[in-house]
Amino acid sequence: MTQTLKSSISHSPIARTVLSNGIVLLVAENPAADIIAARIFIRAGSCNENPQQSGLAHLLSTVLTKGCDGLSSLQIAEDVESMGAGLSADSAADYFLVSLKTVTADFGDILGLAGRIMRSPTFPEVEVELERRLALQDIRSQKEQPFTIAFDQLRQVMYQNHPYAMSVLGDETTMGSLTRADLVKYHQTYFRPDNVVISIAGRVTLEDAVTLVENIFGDWQAPPEPLPIVDFPDLQVEPQQRLKVQQTQQSVIMLGYLGPSVLAPDYAALKLLSTYLGNGLSSRLFVELREKRGLAYEVSAFFPTRLHPASFVVYMGTAPENTSIALTGLRTEVDLLSSNQLEESALQAAKNKILGQYALGKQSNGQVAQVYGWYEILGLGIDFDFLFQELIAGVTVKDAIEAANQYLREPYLSLVGQQEAINSALK
Repeated sequence: MTQTLKSSISHSPIARTVLSNGIVLLVAENPAADIIAARIFIRAGSCNENPQQSGLAHLLSTVLTKGCDGLSSLQIAEDVESMGAGLSADSAADYFLVSLKTVTADFGDILGLAGRIMRSPTFPEVEVELERRLALQDIRSQKEQPFTIAFDQLRQVMYQNHPYAMSVLGDETTMGSLTRADLVKYHQTYFRPDNVVISIAGRVTLEDAVTLVENIFGDWQAPPEPLPIVDFPDLQVEPQQRLKVQQTQQSVIMLGYLGPSVLAPDYAALKLLSTYLGNGLSSRLFVELREKRGLAYEVSAFFPTRLHPASFVVYMGTAPENTSIALTGLRTEVDLLSSNQLEESALQAAKNKILGQYALGKQSNGQVAQVYGWYEILGLGIDFDFLFQELIAGVTVKDAIEAANQYLREPYLSLVGQQEAINSALK
């Protein structure tokens, strides 16, 4: 079963093949450079953790490459280095990822090594303990960073019992309690061929890629038990405030709004509004609050692409004495989106910006492999590459205003700063 679409950037076919054991293989042939990049996605991330084990997927990503059947951590590192290759693992909310990159001649070897690591990791106790301690250091150091504090408390109040409430690192309690046995169980549960997408881009043909992947992964069979079904709680919008007193040189103000998932009809409109508000030096927030009024050290907005309801966030760093007026200004700019003041020219400029950045994000083989594999693992399919651009281009001023009215009315507030600044902002 092979589905072929056309890449708008490289003009190379993107071939989609499902192997007999359930692995989905995507191949983008690009003979221009003697480099092949691959992304191996597993449909499991921090959303698949038990709440008491938050940080488990992150810990697994740090120890996955530290030993496998027949190879020590040092041997793996030496093998990768001897090829001048790249091999790493990472975790996100909605997926787990193994990334590799090498010259064409060594691709079979590095993919074979990745296969061994994924299928038979040993999780040496000494490596688990070391990485767990490093993660705990990261968690503690983030407690000193005002932006991270503000975002953590905003996320927790917005998402409550939903997995999105937690950092991928978890917290000191959850990370501190994780064991090697937890890693083994998580790996056995989710690392299975019918839960994997392999996305390859570079100087390789579809036929060669299929042969190579079947040689390495073809005998990997899915267990008879079905994948566990994660029960996600319904999210209720109940705007609240979270305040943290800290003797910092600036106040960090965050407004959060619960937005739609990537699967929802209003996703593209909210994506555009976040670009219009806070993407770059020409964005509305930057021009109005930093350039014209001098209120912001930094100011921006973001609306990530998520499988579940995503957070639409605007934030600002400002001088303590400006906290109150900055909060009012930030809230006012978001509120204006719900009126008829959004002009067609401003919306078109935001479209040009987001589509231009999207095109630039698919220039390298690694970026191509990432984009298509990500869409596939989220269940959107490789044709979402074109659909996304059509959705963005099709948003009207009316669509944007209606989306703002639906999602961007009453914000959650997270504020970190000096006591006097917080008091003045809340008067």
